[in-house]
Amino acid sequence: MPNPTDQVRNGPRPASLTDTPRRTIFGTTMRYCTVALLLLSIGSPLTAQVPTGIVSSGAQTYTLRPGDLVRITVWGQEDFSGQFQVDENGRIVYPVVGEIDTRDRTVADLREELRAGLGQIFNQPFVTITPLFRIAVLGHVRQPGLLTIDPTLTVLDVVALAGGPDNVGNLNGIKLFRGGEELNLRFERDRVGARTLQDVGIRSGDQITVPRRFFTTQDALLLLQLLQVGLSIAILIKAF
Repeated sequence: MPNPTDQVRNGPRPASLTDTPRRTIFGTTMRYCTVALLLLSIGSPLTAQVPTGIVSSGAQTYTLRPGDLVRITVWGQEDFSGQFQVDENGRIVYPVVGEIDTRDRTVADLREELRAGLGQIFNQPFVTITPLFRIAVLGHVRQPGLLTIDPTLTVLDVVALAGGPDNVGNLNGIKLFRGGEELNLRFERDRVGARTLQDVGIRSGDQITVPRRFFTTQDALLLLQLLQVGLSIAILIKAF
């Protein structure tokens, strides 16, 4: 007759007391890592909204510079409307009126001179002038390139017109370059959100660059994946 004591001795070996805590720690860690990966993967990147038409009286007091563009509209006269560039000598060439010196003159001054010149052939012409900047927006934006924009827009408006920042773009680290050299200007969102390009000191030919964030969602995902692999390897080594 078999001895009950022998059955206990020869039966299956019970799990070690240290196995249960180890498995619990491993399972808990893996669950936390999985949840963190899911939360990070569903996060949506910050994108700026493209501004709708912005009209500001500040454009009329803007002093034109070489390289600027001006959009001149003479209502009802398409042949006299269009975009004209200020040359390196600060002049624009306009039909009928000829060369106009824009140095040290505001947009309002230019409009009055055009109205006087066109008044010789049209009865009370209605003229509007909008100054435009040509600025390159590069770096981590969705649609980098050269933009022709209104100087009454803000820096964030310009980034929005370039499609907004991409998944890793850092709006708090925007940089300004002029002639290949970085200018010592700070572009944190809370400081330039309401300031126009002309208020900040940006002009035609400048380059706005959106840098990469120091630590991104992709970096966090990679770090968590490496952590999962490292924990798995460590637990397997201890198990053997």
